[in-house]
Amino acid sequence: MKILNSKNILVASVAIVLMAGCAQVGPKTQKGALIGAGTGAVVGAVSGGSILTGAAVGTAVGAGIGYMEDTK
Repeated sequence: MKILNSKNILVASVAIVLMAGCAQVGPKTQKGALIGAGTGAVVGAVSGGSILTGAAVGTAVGAGIGYMEDTK
């Protein structure tokens, strides 16, 4: 098993950022992700769960719905 060191993590992070910069999402995907993140954070806080987990799940769901709307 190979141990991850900080150099490998830095190189992988830079590669991900560069590739993500090439991707363009539609306006409904962005809006859905923002609304989903906010809603997920509120639901996570109110239900006593993790705010970050709620925001992450909400972002994924909102972005997915927005993407479906963009590609219609």
